[in-house]
Amino acid sequence: DVTVGACIGGARGIKCILSETSILDPMEGITYRGRTLNQCNDQLPKAPGGKVGLPEAAFWLLLTNEIPTEAEVKALNEELHKRSTIPEHVYKLIDGLPKDTHPMTQLSIGLLALQPGSEFGQAYRAGTVKKADYWKPTLEDSLTLLGQIPLLTARIFRNIWFDGKHIPSDPTLDWAGNYAQMMGVDDSEGFKEVTRLYLMLHADHEGGN
Repeated sequence: DVTVGACIGGARGIKCILSETSILDPMEGITYRGRTLNQCNDQLPKAPGGKVGLPEAAFWLLLTNEIPTEAEVKALNEELHKRSTIPEHVYKLIDGLPKDTHPMTQLSIGLLALQPGSEFGQAYRAGTVKKADYWKPTLEDSLTLLGQIPLLTARIFRNIWFDGKHIPSDPTLDWAGNYAQMMGVDDSEGFKEVTRLYLMLHADHEGGN
């Protein structure tokens, strides 16, 4: 039974969410589309010479319920790089924030500043999209934001801890490997692998888990 006390306690043990993408099982832990994180790590395509399932491949799995091929992940990475351009006015806004502004506050500001480029926003204002088709511009926006997030977050990170000395994006690298390189903490392949692993494990953070 659902009680007031259970609600106050965070609804622990009460099944009250529907999610097709991920579930937090008390015995198996987090699963993506029915696969444990260990299975995902084993089955998902990896960077050349790597041992960690790529987070962008996990994104594909979450959306489609299919493990992508190497060619599909390569094509997805190429698409994300094409969408990664951030308008100069957004960079100027982020660069002008005080360094002691919390990184998540800066990220929120940056994401909101990207709103003019939203395909959903443009279609909604124009009245050209039906509710049954909302998912189409939403998917477009999701892919674009996925491409832009590494550049935006690396920008914030380098502004705070590296005096605004930035490392350019490398379109030859995978999504997470490129992000790790732009952060510039450590240029080793090991740091790229740790970044890939962390982002793969959190690919559906706050979804069904």
